[in-house]
Amino acid sequence: MLGYGLENVHQKKIFKENNKRTQQSKEACPADLVESLMAEMPFVDTDIEDEFVIHATSEINTKNKRKRTTGKETEDSGERKKKKKKQYQPNYFISLPITNPEITESVQAVQDAIIQKDQRLSKAMVRSGSLHVTMLVMHLSNEEEISIAVGALSDSKDFVEDLLKGKKVNLSFQGIDHFRNEVGFVKLAENDHTTKLTEIAETMRKIFQEKGILTGEERAFKPHLTFMKLSKSTQLRKQVKKIDSSLYEDFKRHYFGDEILHRLDLCSMLKKKQPNGYYYCESSIVFGKSHEADFVKEALHRETQALLSRLNQIKELLSSPEIRTKISKELFEDRHNSNSKWKSCIDSGSPNA
Repeated sequence: MLGYGLENVHQKKIFKENNKRTQQSKEACPADLVESLMAEMPFVDTDIEDEFVIHATSEINTKNKRKRTTGKETEDSGERKKKKKKQYQPNYFISLPITNPEITESVQAVQDAIIQKDQRLSKAMVRSGSLHVTMLVMHLSNEEEISIAVGALSDSKDFVEDLLKGKKVNLSFQGIDHFRNEVGFVKLAENDHTTKLTEIAETMRKIFQEKGILTGEERAFKPHLTFMKLSKSTQLRKQVKKIDSSLYEDFKRHYFGDEILHRLDLCSMLKKKQPNGYYYCESSIVFGKSHEADFVKEALHRETQALLSRLNQIKELLSSPEIRTKISKELFEDRHNSNSKWKSCIDSGSPNA
């Protein structure tokens, strides 16, 4: 009996120490801080976290068997699932970039109209340079897996071109919809072209999986163009729980334009974006010889736009009276110091004069 009592005291002491360590851990890393850091990650600018979740086959099997497990086993399997979900969180994706100015300008018009009605939602808007359609997502753990994924993308080109048979995939963007009133997106008109796009996505998924790359496979492929999402800002999510669909009522059937499939990119969600707002690109495949020149032209255009943007910033800076006064003052002081030095050299008879 005495031994039992001592054991209880010992267990209580351990429990108390564990609680203390847990509390210290929580204080060292507040939930708000973690959420804030996650919000700064580039992947919050995409629809990937909202639309694709990667699950290992063992997780799916665990889910199917859950009803037959005991309480303790259910808890253990739940912990394992959380651990695996975190481990296989997507960090790369295949992107179909939106390059048609008609579409980007129309999306900008919708965003401007929404912001006029609710200024808070300016934080939810996706930059025009980031607009894309996600074909599939994946988790790449290291440089070796990135290299394998680059190879899988390259191998996909021949298979995709076999599907295309020399024909174009003309994607028509029309109308607006939402996911849980938290993500706003432009819809693709359902026709033979979107059916072909689905075939391409499915073919690429199989190629990547054959290479051993883990891809999202639990949800059906639903191509769409995200232009706003609440998860872009943690502060916004506290202020706005749902996006009011009446804010874009006038655009629900609006025609945004067509995008011809000519390029697919392997993009990183976490690496620094390009100056124009588009994602860091590991590799690309281009369809049709006529589009290769367009690809180079587009790349040059992106770089030119970035330089022009920087030039405009410099011009704006120089237009400030305070900055101009400061520059004039520094130039005058430099000229004055130079003249004083020259005069001093002459007076001293220095040969340097």
